[in-house]
Amino acid sequence: MNATLPTPPQPRLSLVRRLFRWLFSWRTLRRGLLTLAGLVTFVALFFAEENWRGKRDWEQFKREWEAKGEHFELASFYSPRVSEDQNFLMTPYLAPLFREDQNGATDGRKKGGGTTNAPALTPHVDIYGGTSDLPVFGNFESGSLTDLRKWQEYYRGNTNFASPPKAGDAAHDVLFALGKFEPVLKELREATLRQQVVFPAPTDGNLTRMFSYFSTVKGLTVALRLHATANLDAGRSDEALQDVRLSFRLSETLNSEPLLISHLVRIATLHISLCPIWEGLARHRWTEPQLVELQRLLSSNDIFADYAHAMRGERAFGNSFYVKMLRGERPGEEATEGGAEALLLRTPLFPRGWLYQNQLCGNRLIQMRILEFVDAQQHRAFPERAKAMEEAPELKRTTPYNILARMLAPAIAKSASKSARVQAFLDQAWIACAIERFRLANDRYPNQLQALVPQYAERLPSDVINGEPLKYRLGSDDQYVLYSVGWNQKDDGGVSKPKPAKGAQADPDAGDWVWVCPAK
Repeated sequence: MNATLPTPPQPRLSLVRRLFRWLFSWRTLRRGLLTLAGLVTFVALFFAEENWRGKRDWEQFKREWEAKGEHFELASFYSPRVSEDQNFLMTPYLAPLFREDQNGATDGRKKGGGTTNAPALTPHVDIYGGTSDLPVFGNFESGSLTDLRKWQEYYRGNTNFASPPKAGDAAHDVLFALGKFEPVLKELREATLRQQVVFPAPTDGNLTRMFSYFSTVKGLTVALRLHATANLDAGRSDEALQDVRLSFRLSETLNSEPLLISHLVRIATLHISLCPIWEGLARHRWTEPQLVELQRLLSSNDIFADYAHAMRGERAFGNSFYVKMLRGERPGEEATEGGAEALLLRTPLFPRGWLYQNQLCGNRLIQMRILEFVDAQQHRAFPERAKAMEEAPELKRTTPYNILARMLAPAIAKSASKSARVQAFLDQAWIACAIERFRLANDRYPNQLQALVPQYAERLPSDVINGEPLKYRLGSDDQYVLYSVGWNQKDDGGVSKPKPAKGAQADPDAGDWVWVCPAK
């Protein structure tokens, strides 16, 4: 009987071959294509929904607040152009800062180096001459007067400045050295008759002109401070008052440029401008009519109103960058809002709606929170509101909707304390002028501030922090201390506190904001 031989087993396909056949089978390809189509559809719908919702939310917010009188476009913050002979910025000394040659360069400099046929570079007014061992100014927070003898010695040893053959009176020698700037100061004094200040709108995102102007104004303000101090010491209070007027006028021009950086430079120059007023009060050099004019000059500055204007302008400036990014344009190199984060959000990998949401978040923070840090009508600042910013729900955690706002908002918020501090010093300087008028009439300082009302002050400004009367303490030896409780809202007894590792420079967020009239 023949046995049937078993059929030998068929060799199995290798795992790799089976996987290959499965991957490239029609069924698998069809499933993959359907999955991919579904994923693409999902992403497309996600992008479309995010883009629609982001744009809708932003435009709804914008319409709501525009109906209440708010403005969000940068163009609405700039005045129409005026003729050059009416524009303070077009005086011969300043005009080169704002004229542009065909290469887009300012100040007679080409992009990439070299010079052009543009007007000559506006010379920078620098009272230091670029050397070391610089003398220092006095400080009204510590009550230390400027030592003009140190400045005299400095200039006599500096070949960048002229000096008389023989050393004489310190004040006159300092004025002699500063004489190199007299043509510029004379021109600017005459230019103050031009009432208009019209800046070119930085629609291209290029702030080079503005930064050049900031530097120029800062240098002029410092020079006027020393010039006025020397004039006061030399018994030339009329000339010192002219210096103070010009210094305040230069600071005022910055208020016409509605950006936060302009506001910060403005309050910095105002702080400097207060110093010669204080020097004259401490040295008893101002006359009654001059003190009345100084009070008028001081009261004409409302930092809190300027703050609101600057914040709205900064918001509009930021919106102009969002418009550029949403159009796919690259913002100007000098002032890109948000830097790398902004460039990341404008890539095709992310919905355009996220840019709208960041724009909405930033605008809402300024409108609903940052503007509320101060109240111009109440003449108040509210540190507790600024501190609450750290716990704002919009900033608690990072999301695609707030990445730019979380980065920019805290820096913007810090400007409130700087604004409040300078406004407090303006108020103190105004009261100090009234105190000096009282002293001229009565040969003594008042025992309390209320004695100034109504003859020397119709009413006394209150502390910008708590709304209470400013603190006043009359000391012996013909001196007094006038102060606000400061950003920490605590009465530290009229003592300012230095910044850590900053020498004698006062910390604006700690200690009191102090105006000290030292013993003569």
